[in-house]
Amino acid sequence: MKHFYSLGAFLFLFSITFFHTVNGQSFAVYNFTFTSTWNETDHTSIPNNAHWSDLVCATHKVINEFLEEGQPASIGIKNVAELGSNTNFENEVNIVIASNRANQWLQEPFNNHAAISTATLTNVQVNENYPLLTLVSMVAPSPDWFIMINSLNLRNETNTNWKPSFSTDVYAFDAGTDDGIDYESNNMASNPPVGIFKINGPPFNGNVIGTLTVSLQSVLDVKEDTFQNLSIYPNPSDGKVTISHSQNITFKDIEVFNVIGKLVKTYNHIKPANIIKLDLSQLNKGIYILRINTIDGRSKTLKLALQ
Repeated sequence: MKHFYSLGAFLFLFSITFFHTVNGQSFAVYNFTFTSTWNETDHTSIPNNAHWSDLVCATHKVINEFLEEGQPASIGIKNVAELGSNTNFENEVNIVIASNRANQWLQEPFNNHAAISTATLTNVQVNENYPLLTLVSMVAPSPDWFIMINSLNLRNETNTNWKPSFSTDVYAFDAGTDDGIDYESNNMASNPPVGIFKINGPPFNGNVIGTLTVSLQSVLDVKEDTFQNLSIYPNPSDGKVTISHSQNITFKDIEVFNVIGKLVKTYNHIKPANIIKLDLSQLNKGIYILRINTIDGRSKTLKLALQ
């Protein structure tokens, strides 16, 4: 069994128990698992070669950023629903990331090529500034049918805390881009396309086709302390970082924690200096928290992104 160091245990237990948010930056780590329940009883029939395209999603800040029921599908969503192709949708997400309205693209294959299957995105780091999850996958084969979770907010109604673990039903939707009526229909482009709609008639009959389980793993709040003029750069970094300060601070040590609160590196016996250089290039890419401890008992936390 893996053991967490004292700060990691504190952060995990305190956050999970109270979901307390402090002034600063808050991150949550979630697992997202879609489990299909595609079956002949609820969904009329199962086609030959029934399967799912990769589960793809993004975390973002604006509701209905990528799709919306009743509105026409983008080229990216059309290609996911008709072809199981994610290239254009990924490009659309990357454009939004560049505009600072989203912060990550996620993709995971299903565990088998079958109607009943699962796909899990593990240890997904979600920033409080981008708490919305949009998720899609093609129901294959089909004319233009897919599952979607649109702008699922992982924060509570007051946007003060992260939601604990929960599950939500998932349904089949029509992208409105193909007029086919059964799994094996020939391509019949809708002219004009119509808005995305839930399939309440055959073959899905408006029934649940799967479940998304959202599992909270941990919460980490980065709190701003009383130190002035203390910074870390460059940030994001390739691992070679500098900590600078203009005060008369004598460091005791510097501890480096990953986003789930596990201590991964410690620097001891730091010589007094206004500039301290660290090499973290051996660590994996991701979000880290540096806790700087002084000999007079104070501490400061800094967030660092390694890329």
